[in-house]
Amino acid sequence: MSLFDPLFRWDALQELFADRARLQAMLDFEAALARAEAATGVIPARAAEAIVAKCRVDRIEIEALAADAARAGNLAIPLVAQLTGLVARDDPEAARFVHWGATSQDAIDTGLVLQLRPALERIDGELRRLADALARLAAEHRATPMVARTWMQQALPTTFGLKAAGWLDAVTRARERLGEVRRRALVLQFGGAVGTLAALGSRGSDVAAALASELQLRLPDVPWHAHRDRIAEIGGALGLGTGTLGKIARDVALCAQTEIGELAEPEAEGRGGSSTLPHKRNPVASAIVLSAAARVPGLVATLLGAMDQEHERGLGGWQAEWETLPEIVGLTGGALHHLTNAIVGLRLDTARMRANLEATQGAIFAEAVQMALGSALGRAQAHERIASACRAARTEGRQLREVLAADETIARLLSPEELDRLFDPAAYLGEAGRFVERVLAAHAAVRARE
Repeated sequence: MSLFDPLFRWDALQELFADRARLQAMLDFEAALARAEAATGVIPARAAEAIVAKCRVDRIEIEALAADAARAGNLAIPLVAQLTGLVARDDPEAARFVHWGATSQDAIDTGLVLQLRPALERIDGELRRLADALARLAAEHRATPMVARTWMQQALPTTFGLKAAGWLDAVTRARERLGEVRRRALVLQFGGAVGTLAALGSRGSDVAAALASELQLRLPDVPWHAHRDRIAEIGGALGLGTGTLGKIARDVALCAQTEIGELAEPEAEGRGGSSTLPHKRNPVASAIVLSAAARVPGLVATLLGAMDQEHERGLGGWQAEWETLPEIVGLTGGALHHLTNAIVGLRLDTARMRANLEATQGAIFAEAVQMALGSALGRAQAHERIASACRAARTEGRQLREVLAADETIARLLSPEELDRLFDPAAYLGEAGRFVERVLAAHAAVRARE
């Protein structure tokens, strides 16, 4: 099913995990194996040339391979059979050396790593684009006041710059996490039947080193056929990243509600409309991201559940990864691409942000007044008095400042000028500005290293 691909996916990643791309990655392993074995004197150089010449996916009968894989249990067995047949047509002697000393899992796992390498590079590049867009928002709006909300209720003033900086800080961690995973997990898989390379005799380590060099992959200390932490860690890092994207999308969607109206996704022809309501501007990108955030955790759980594999080769657990990890990559990448485009074109209504600060008739400044009174009355008494004033303001439909000014005790302790200052959102932002500067400095340091 591909109808939903433009909605949930990103073409730049989909092309890396198409059927032909998967098979070509496995053929790239076979070609590199032949070159490595020729370089180490394990097979004749002429045989390697003959094998490499046939390692092209356009020579493979894909429908027949899929049918044969259903009987064989994996893609590598029929792929190697077809490759051997192709080589044998021109050079029967060379055909003897196809897949020499390797096992199916070597081809499948290393082929997957070869797909993941560019995929994770592209995801990192899109995360970088998202981070840059968030940094621009944080810098531009470091002093733009808005409501901070807790438990979905108005709490205190904050700035949009701090909200954007919080998003940026999380995206920066996602990039760091992904970089660590790429260094650990994108390694060669080559161990032969049970991870000993016994079929290659004393040349196994030489071939493995040459193969890693051919593919420009790090050579692990030991083959990892039944140790799937690398695969699970990739899925986990992408799952955490998707959760971060979901957090941003949730905030955007909530701030885009009609009653709040502080943010809006970019407009485009045919985007965000309703089949029946002409006035609607639905947050499409947020919906896409949130759908991925709902789906990916279960897929990550599948990878975690597949880790306890049997002995030297898993039965079922390994197979459970084949569709699961590419699905995670696709959903994460699609969500990231759609969200990045939305953030780049995000629309802010700063006047609405300012207006929403007045929605509680001043109650949002209650803590500021409480803290100002605390030194004279004590925190508990100040809290009780301000809470009582807030109830009166709600009941009577009055501004909190008006109620406070009419209280003789408060009027004696706080002058009208002091009350004016306490009801200024810019006067109760704490360390918001400093936090924004820290995040922007960290982002600038990361970009300077790149």
